[in-house]
Amino acid sequence: MLQYLKQHIEKNLSFITGKNLLLAVSGGIDSMVLVDLFSKLDFKLGIAHCNFQLREEESNGDEEFVKTQSKKYTIKGHYKSFDTKNYSEEKKISIQQAARELRYNWFNELLEKEGYDFLLTAHHLDDSLETFLINFTRGTGIEGLTGIPEVNRNVIRPLLIFSRDEIENYAKENKIEWREDSSNASDKYFRNKIRHHVIPILKELNPSLLESFENTIKNISGTNTLVKDALNTNFKVIATQKNSETYFDIEKLVQLENYKSYLYEWLKSFGFSDWQSIYELIHSQSGKQIFSENYRLLKDRNQLILSEIGINNNEESFSINENENSIVKPINLSICNQSYISEPTKSCIFVNKEKLKFPLKIRKWQEGDYFYPSGMQGKKKVSKYFKDEKFSLIDKENTWLLCSNNEVIWIINHRADQRFLANNNTQQILKIELQ
Repeated sequence: MLQYLKQHIEKNLSFITGKNLLLAVSGGIDSMVLVDLFSKLDFKLGIAHCNFQLREEESNGDEEFVKTQSKKYTIKGHYKSFDTKNYSEEKKISIQQAARELRYNWFNELLEKEGYDFLLTAHHLDDSLETFLINFTRGTGIEGLTGIPEVNRNVIRPLLIFSRDEIENYAKENKIEWREDSSNASDKYFRNKIRHHVIPILKELNPSLLESFENTIKNISGTNTLVKDALNTNFKVIATQKNSETYFDIEKLVQLENYKSYLYEWLKSFGFSDWQSIYELIHSQSGKQIFSENYRLLKDRNQLILSEIGINNNEESFSINENENSIVKPINLSICNQSYISEPTKSCIFVNKEKLKFPLKIRKWQEGDYFYPSGMQGKKKVSKYFKDEKFSLIDKENTWLLCSNNEVIWIINHRADQRFLANNNTQQILKIELQ
């Protein structure tokens, strides 16, 4: 087993050679085999153990055991206790999710602060099969059927090439000590039900289940690569990104034979769950929206707009005093006196300071706002200007007005009000520019 692991590292994980590795160690058989194997290879190692305080004295016993083993193998140890139950309640997430977030947040801190290059976990082939079945049972896309990845950024799982039986045999042959986690015997957790009741039946039906699973994963992973290529290629054709928003061209999207599958793959990481409503959004009227916890998908004319849900500043205004020469909130403006007029642009205007009433205000548009657009005769409602210029709902929300005594001086970065613009006879010229 040791020789096979060494060959696997040389062939497939050579990038970790000579690196500083942090081993995630619970004290169970898998992680203790991981420690034993890598202690026999030429690596700089550290051990990280989490005490989630979920099994009272048993959890403390695990920590003491890992400390003893760390000294036995002369490997530096790092230990952390968490109030997992309290964290779970505060975040309103499951105990399993809370433990995962806590440990990986801490692992990442250790990697950065202690100078480790990679984190190694002891997941094996049976774990990957369990993950596959869990995802399959709950419903997933193709990526959820590729099992546990061996390499995920700086997290490496080098034991995925071994089965649980191989790990147990190695532990017995090498007289490795480990701790049994009593929660592994309970069917309280979904994974344990899969492990105790589903997989044994599958192995009975197919004694070569793990070998078959390995081949299946390779095939699915290959197909997933092709899918990613198609997703990237079509994304460049159909989607454009502007600031923090992504715009999907509906006319181009629906020309794809399986456009719903493309949408699912492009949007699944943004927390959406009501996929039927998202698909129906394509044929809905403009202005309809679908929300996830942190994102919004908006139908606007012939496009879908994906944006992050931010703080609503519609009721908030920001002041500019007469002696200020710049502001950074809510946007970055520079204000300075000028002795001449240059060619104005969307992002830079020249106004008559004598016509302004300080403090100026920056705010979002309100119903009933109007202005006198430069280069035009008469006044126009700001809402009508937005409509004529084909502003999306998100464009409107992201647009700021510069006002004097509640009169619009400038739809910032778009159009100025001609009443306030400086001319050749202006005595006090003020240059206002969006940086």
